[in-house]
Amino acid sequence: MMQLHFKSQAQCFRRPSGSVPKALGLNGRLPILPHRHRPSIPPSTASQPCFTSPSLPHPLLRSRNTIIPNASYAAGQPSEQPSDGKGHQEPAPQQPQQQQGASAQAVEQPQYSGQFIRRRLLVFIGIVIGYSSYYLTRNSLTYTAPVMVADPKLGMDITQVGAMTSIFPIAYGMSKFVSGVLGAKFSPAVLLAGGLMSTALINIAFGFGTSLAWFCFFWALNGTLQGVGGPCCARILTTWFASKERGTYWGMWNIAHNLGGFAAPLVAGGFAKSMGWQWGMWAPGIIGLIVGTFVLIACKDKPQDLGYPPVEEVKEVKSKEQIEKEKKGEKVEQPKQSIWAALVQNVLKNPFIWGMALTYFMIYVVRQGVTSWFVFYLIKAKGVEDAAQAGLRVSGLELGGLCGSLLAGKLSDYLISKSGGREGTVGKRVQVVMLYTVGIAAALVCFQAVPASMSALQWLNVFMIGFFLYGPQMLIGLCGAELVGPDSVGASEGFLGWIAYLGAANAGIPLSIIVKDYGWSAYFSTLLAACGLALVLLWPMMKLPSQVQRVARRKARMELEEKNAKQE
Repeated sequence: MMQLHFKSQAQCFRRPSGSVPKALGLNGRLPILPHRHRPSIPPSTASQPCFTSPSLPHPLLRSRNTIIPNASYAAGQPSEQPSDGKGHQEPAPQQPQQQQGASAQAVEQPQYSGQFIRRRLLVFIGIVIGYSSYYLTRNSLTYTAPVMVADPKLGMDITQVGAMTSIFPIAYGMSKFVSGVLGAKFSPAVLLAGGLMSTALINIAFGFGTSLAWFCFFWALNGTLQGVGGPCCARILTTWFASKERGTYWGMWNIAHNLGGFAAPLVAGGFAKSMGWQWGMWAPGIIGLIVGTFVLIACKDKPQDLGYPPVEEVKEVKSKEQIEKEKKGEKVEQPKQSIWAALVQNVLKNPFIWGMALTYFMIYVVRQGVTSWFVFYLIKAKGVEDAAQAGLRVSGLELGGLCGSLLAGKLSDYLISKSGGREGTVGKRVQVVMLYTVGIAAALVCFQAVPASMSALQWLNVFMIGFFLYGPQMLIGLCGAELVGPDSVGASEGFLGWIAYLGAANAGIPLSIIVKDYGWSAYFSTLLAACGLALVLLWPMMKLPSQVQRVARRKARMELEEKNAKQE
């Protein structure tokens, strides 16, 4: 039976015989798109109905078969706009262009189909397990080294192990930057899987060595390839998840750090102790090869690779010269940026990226200062018996970080949703970072004041430090991704990661000098000063829009200027 559907004349398309446009569905009918993907419809034709048979919904979207051209059909009723007496209706009042653009582009979220949700979940599981395995192949030496030192055939000591481990962060910090920049020209899914399998092979090769030169070479090579993982995951997250939900999923992905850190001692340490130090390297390598193969199969760069429309479109704003050429019928080609030009124009010349990078530096000074020195502080200043007891008291750091990351992402998404797109997306996340940074400072002050006799309270205090510390670490990376276009996400994440590890490096020797010369009070004052500087850097960015919002607002202004010029 024929069903009545109200559609505008602009959408009563007749398909030419012998051709099916690429944008149409399998049956040759238009897919049902969310509001922001629908073509604009002249008000004069918006109310005229036509008869169509139901069309297949698009595989991404769960939607009705009726395309609603204007607000009056939202409840399924014909338009009741006033008529001009000639059979035509008066145009409906328009919303402000700027608000329309920002809201539609940055906040409105389509309803996804079950098929798309299941496929996206598989991609998400792939990047979580994949990045967790990076941590497994990264930390394998940490838990294998004690068995290596105990092996008389190797004749190694702690100094030689220190030489190997000191090479790694230098190589890792640089590789994160370089891979983020160069990786923008390659598939992030392939790079993620390929990098993991490469580090797995390096772990296996490491296990066949017997000399310090062999160990140092392969461990430096491992650090060089480890930097591939983070920027690739960031690029995949930004293409599969829209702004309104991205904070939640970014926070959930961030637990890969904790999962990998939890699995490393069990796998590497367990196999090294029971089967020899070689298996402490081989077992993570074998697992990395298996997981890398799964990631290669499960992960795709973006929804378009599987036939779905993008979850969030970033439309390019054309210059006036390009618009004029299009009106004349001339072919307009978008200029392609080189890798270096994209890095300079989109990342290095962006003052807000530098603000985020310096904030990241401060946060990593605090993070590395906590993880490297809290055990020593408890033993030297609080009188805890030994390293085992001190380690038990700081064991809540990672658990607190996991909880804090999840809540920070969810909270930032809630603030963005509550604002309705009228305020900056990045600014809302910055406000959460500032709140968490204040929490870090308060928790550090409490930790210094808690006596050693209250071990349970010290554990809870460290849990709260981890809770507040890992939230900013996660959200700053997300802000950096949202401040640039999709093609520059990897470069932005690589740059931020490089600066962050410079901050981590400054928590080593500099903090040791401060503790040695000025005492533990100066140590805590330094960490509190880093928190204060982070708040100062974040203050001007509390209302900062994302790249999607900036493009939408710029496009709205240009359309308004063009409309005013025509009226004049």
